[in-house]
Amino acid sequence: MNMFQSASFYITVNHLRDLPTDVRVEIAFAGRSNAGKSSAINTLTNRTRLAFVSKTPGRTQHINYFALGNGRYLVDLPGYGFARVPGLVKDHWRGLLGDYLQKRQQIAGLILIMDARRPLTNLDIALLEWFGPTGKPVHCLLTKSDKLSRGVASQTLHSVRRRLQEMSPDYTVQLFSSLKKSGVEEVQAVVSGWPGIATDGPTGTSALPVSAGAEDADDGRKKTSVKGEDNRGQMS
Repeated sequence: MNMFQSASFYITVNHLRDLPTDVRVEIAFAGRSNAGKSSAINTLTNRTRLAFVSKTPGRTQHINYFALGNGRYLVDLPGYGFARVPGLVKDHWRGLLGDYLQKRQQIAGLILIMDARRPLTNLDIALLEWFGPTGKPVHCLLTKSDKLSRGVASQTLHSVRRRLQEMSPDYTVQLFSSLKKSGVEEVQAVVSGWPGIATDGPTGTSALPVSAGAEDADDGRKKTSVKGEDNRGQMS
């Protein structure tokens, strides 16, 4: 069974101190704004609006959690690289994203979303360099592959795979199309092999200690959202 199809919205947070503690393992999704991350998540979960798809890149400002059962969570991270986002917001995203990827011990691995027509941008490489020291696996989805001819798509896949292998033997890549719903089974097969994903455990248990990450001065501030309330942070 596709584990992603059981996804349900859990919580959204805007500060690392508010990350949930009742988590056993997390599958993180990251990607450049407008690379098709939300569409990929919706395709994997077989939903139409689990993750918000917007014509305005850079809308998602917060970290959104989706429960997959057995203490496993899909974590939708803020998109990066959208020039029109205000500087202060962009700096906050950078800190939130970087600290989460480097310090969150519950992460089993990272799904990196890249537009097949523009893979491995400087920002994508920077994100891989942030995450690389953790030693955890990365699986890249070359989205919108339906917009390429079969020959060009194959060449792109081989080129990206070669570059990723130069970075780490734990980095893998595949073609993916939300429009044609192709590549879903391959993602499921790869992620199921990550440590802690296939192992069933009681929901609500934490096998690893929580890394609080960066602390903000206003420690008394309330959480961005209450668990179960679909109040995901977006720009208006």
